[in-house]
This record gives sequence, structure tokens and C-alpha cells, in this order.
Amino acid sequence: MGIAVNLVTYLGGTMHLPSAESANIVTDFMGTSFLLCLFGGFLADSFLGRYLTIAIFAMIQALGTCMLSISTKLPQLRPPPCDSTVTGQCQRANGFQMGALYLSLYLIAVGTGGLKSSVSGFGTDQFDEKDEKERSQMAYFFNRFFFFISTGTLLACTVLVYIQDEVGRSWAYGVCCISMVLALLVFLSGTRRYRYKKSSGSPIVHILQVIVAAIRKRKLMLPSSAVFLYDDCPEASRIRHTDQFRFLDKAAIVAEDDHEVKGEIKQPNPWKMCSVTRIEEVKMMIRLLPIWATTFMFWTIYAQMITFSVEQATTMERSIGSFQIPAGSLTAFFVAAILITCAVYDRVIMPLMKKWKGKQALAEVKRLSVAREAPSGTTTLPISVFTLIPQFLFVGAGEAFIYTGQLDFFITRSPKGMKTMSTGLFLTTLSLGFFLSSFLVSFVKGVTGGKGGQGWLADNINYGRLDCFYGLLAGLSTMNLGAFLVCAGWTKPRVESPEKDSCGEDKC
Repeated sequence: MGIAVNLVTYLGGTMHLPSAESANIVTDFMGTSFLLCLFGGFLADSFLGRYLTIAIFAMIQALGTCMLSISTKLPQLRPPPCDSTVTGQCQRANGFQMGALYLSLYLIAVGTGGLKSSVSGFGTDQFDEKDEKERSQMAYFFNRFFFFISTGTLLACTVLVYIQDEVGRSWAYGVCCISMVLALLVFLSGTRRYRYKKSSGSPIVHILQVIVAAIRKRKLMLPSSAVFLYDDCPEASRIRHTDQFRFLDKAAIVAEDDHEVKGEIKQPNPWKMCSVTRIEEVKMMIRLLPIWATTFMFWTIYAQMITFSVEQATTMERSIGSFQIPAGSLTAFFVAAILITCAVYDRVIMPLMKKWKGKQALAEVKRLSVAREAPSGTTTLPISVFTLIPQFLFVGAGEAFIYTGQLDFFITRSPKGMKTMSTGLFLTTLSLGFFLSSFLVSFVKGVTGGKGGQGWLADNINYGRLDCFYGLLAGLSTMNLGAFLVCAGWTKPRVESPEKDSCGEDKC
């Protein structure tokens, strides 16, 4: 976050890139970081395990951050400052300079992908789900985990942003690099104390096996009862059969050619026949998808907090006496809202839930009205930057609820052997949100730009209509909320009633 939260000002102010392009570079970087979480989750579940995945990718992230510190320090890797004697005479960064920057950023993205997909899952591995006390403690883990992430973000958008603006980018990124190295050492120091859970194989292969087996047996009729379906899992670890997605149940129909001989042992071919438990694991993953599809719109809104909202702040009065607030530090109000909401969630909402069991465009309208009245060429408008605080507070409070809620939902509603992949799936909602932001910025700029190339998202936001763009996002979010409510009502699984044999005993 120490990199992303103020990167847009570096791209515009130092690398001399247009406003919309700078915003897209930031959102593409963030989007790729979270998209790679799916790949990191696959590696952790299939080959490396969560511990090794965290260690390896934390090293990659630290390397990328160190390279970024060097690339922002060397004058050869950035264009010369703008010519103050000629208005608008700024030399844009060339291909080599942008290439060096991209290499650093995307090494960080790779490291983030492996790290973020595994660290929360590895945290939950430290709790014994069979122990009632530890299982109840895990419910609070997600909220507190996010609280500490937000604390780090708060330091990033205050201390690090100040160092970036007042001391130097390379110094701030150097602090990020040293922090990552120290964090890695602390993580490794606990190696002997951790609980480790064995990988149950590639979840993607398991999902494909169920789908292939169901397709092969698509012409067969399902038995009258689920008790006639194949399930070789131990009784204690079986997942109860559900009525949803009955087509997949055909993968558990027993047929003559479902077994193969390995050595002297006859075993079922997993590409021809799968257990009911394996099928139910796939169903659990499918049930995550509607919530997944209706939550990434929030992260599109979030993307504006570290792009256009920061650009808004650069045009406004940011002084408190002789001290000038860095534009990127306005995110501190965003993080403060997250921390306060997390505390309320942890101390008020969570206990109530346990007992119960059994806007942004308005601020831009005002800023634009001041910009129209200001003399031409004015860089700092006579309007306080604190006008933007409500938008940071509301989106920050929203993130506290949606991040902890999503993390809890995707981990607790997924099979044990697919928790890292489901965490990666959750983090792809952030990725898609950032990519959607990039698409919307490009689309809106193309549609509204006209011949002059200004439109809603002009290179100088004082001549654009950022308020209209925010209004569009508000409308899309409202539509998305309606879709989410429908999907949330659908996700509760419908469980088949247990069958009883002639003796009255329950059958699984």
C-alpha cells in the first residue's frame, strides 16, 4: 500500500503521464497483484503448501520493492523535470524508463499474488476446527487480521507518503523493502511453532474430475436415493449430500468400468467415478460464485480512492498553518474509517450476530464550481481538501465490512482442501474490480472525449466532469447491490433430509 496509494502522483508528476493513463497503470498493477492470488493459491494447494508459498513469494515481493527503490533513485530511469519557462512542456518517460518501472511493479505483483493467497489460510490452519474454543476464536481472527493490515496501510498513507513527498521516493520504497525483509525474518522465526496441514492434491484437478465423470455418465439415471451413490470417505470427514446441481451427482453413480487395477489392487478411476464428498466440495465452490460475481463492483469504487480522489486532492488547499498535507495522505481518513468500523464490528456486531444465530460526486460538483471561477492556470484551488473526507470515510467503512465478510465467507464456506484456492478466488474480486475500473476509465474517456480529447476524464481534472463519472459508478453500484441481495438469498444450500433404514437408523 505504501507503493499503490501515492503511485498516481509519481506517474503524473515525475513520469509526466496523462491523468487517465496514470490511473489505469495503478489499477492494472493492483488488479494483476490480486489476479495472481488465484495462481498462488493453486501452487499452495497443489505443490508447495502455504508455508513455502508465503516464504518464497515474500522474497520475490521484497526483491521487487528493492528494485523499485533503485529505479526511482537513478536519474537515468526517469525523464527530466518539466521546463518551467514553457507552459505544458514536459518530456514523457520513454519506453526503457517505463520498462524498468513495470519490471519492479510486476515483480511486486507476483510476490503479492503468492503471499496474499496463502497468509490468511495459513493463519486459520493454526486453529483446530474440532476444538470448540479454537473454532470460536477463529471467527474473530478474520476481523483482527484485517485490522492489522489496515494499521500497516495507515502507516503507509501517512508516514511513507510524507517521506515520498518531502524526502524522496527511493527512501520511502527502501523502507518498504526493509520492512518486507524484517517481516520475512519474523515469519521464518516461527517455523517450529506453526501447525502444518498436508495438501490434499490440486483442487483444480479434483473439480475437473467431477465435471468429466458427470459428463461421461450424463445419460445414466440418478438413483432414487443418495444412499446408493458412491462415497469412500471416512464417516467423520464426509460432507452431507445436497439437492443442488443434481447433474454433478451422476459422477457418483457406480458403473461396471469405473475401476482400474493398479498392481494387484482394484481402485476407482477418479476420472470416471467420484465420491459424494468430492462432488459436494465442488458444489460448495460453485455456491461461492454468485457472491464472487456481485462483490467486485465495490473494488471498482475503491480504486477511485487511490487514483482520481488523490488527483482531486492535489488541486485543493491542503495547508494547516505552515504544514502541507501530502495528497496521498488523505487516505488516512479512509483507513481510520476502516479501523473504527473493524473495532465496532469486533466488539458490537460479532457478539450480536452470535446471539442472533438460533457521496462522492457531491464533493466534485463543489470543487468544479470553484475551478470554473478561479483564474486560468491556477494550480491550487481555494477550497479545502477536507471536503473530500466524507467519501474516504464512507468507502473506508464499506471496505471494513466487505473485506472481512468476504474473507470469512470464502474460507468458511469452502472445502478444507480448497481453502487457499477459495482465498485466491476472493482476492480476484479485488482484481476484477481494478480491471473494471481501468475499462470504465478508458471507455468513458473514449466516449466522452470528443475531438478535443477532454470529456469527463480530462488530463486536467479541472476541465473535466469527474462528478458525472462518480455518478455513473454510484448508479452501477446500486444495480449491483440489487443483484447481490438476490444472490445472497440463493446461496444458502438446500439440504436433503436424512434417510432412515428399516431399523430407524440415519443413513449418510
